[in-house]
Order: sequence, then C-alpha cells, then structure tokens
Amino acid sequence: MHLRALKKTKKDVSLHDPIGQDKEGNEISLIDVLKSESEDVIDTIQLNMELEKIKVYIDVLDEREREVIVGRFGLDLQKEKTQREIAKELGISRSYVSRIEKRALMKMFHEFYRAEKEKRKKR
Repeated sequence: MHLRALKKTKKDVSLHDPIGQDKEGNEISLIDVLKSESEDVIDTIQLNMELEKIKVYIDVLDEREREVIVGRFGLDLQKEKTQREIAKELGISRSYVSRIEKRALMKMFHEFYRAEKEKRKKR
C-alpha cells in the first residue's frame, strides 16, 4: 500500500526542483526558467486560481452588478477602473456605482458563505 502511495507522489514535480545547470555550473530550477522580469509565476498562478473561484460566484449578480464588479476589479483580464470611469461608461453617478458595487459584493459574499456552509455539512 505504501509503495502505491509513493508511486503517485513520484509523478509530482515542484517548481523548485533542479532541472539542470547553467553555463556557470549553478543549478537551475523550473521556476527560474518560467520567471519573467515583469511577473512572478507563483503570483500569477495564485491570481488565476482566485479568479476562477470568483467566477463561480459572479453568476449570482445581475448584468449591471456584473459590469461594475468586472470593471472595478479588472476581472476577465481587464484593467481595473475607478468608480468614476465606470459611472461615465454606464451613464450613472459615481455614488450609484458605489451602491451597486457594495450590493454586488454582499451578494457574492453571501453566496460564498452559503456554499462553504454546505461543504461543511457534507463532511
């Protein structure tokens, strides 16, 4: 039984495992190869995972709430926008954008809380 468990984990690869050496003889890991100067790979992966979680709960919002949340937080690979920018695009006041944003975040929070509560019941 223990050997089967080890066989499964043998396939796992860490980003920090050495994969070779550079010209100077220093060990190179997979993360060294994947890193770019402008982005940290781990942060990018974590951000994408968090965005996937958010997308599950964004479906509880109506069209306008979704537009505001996507714009405000730069979801769907968009640039984050200010409440003023969103207000101008939608032709509404900045304070109304603020209220929509607050209502939408509360809806998403309650949906997340409800889902987590259901998960705990199933355990």
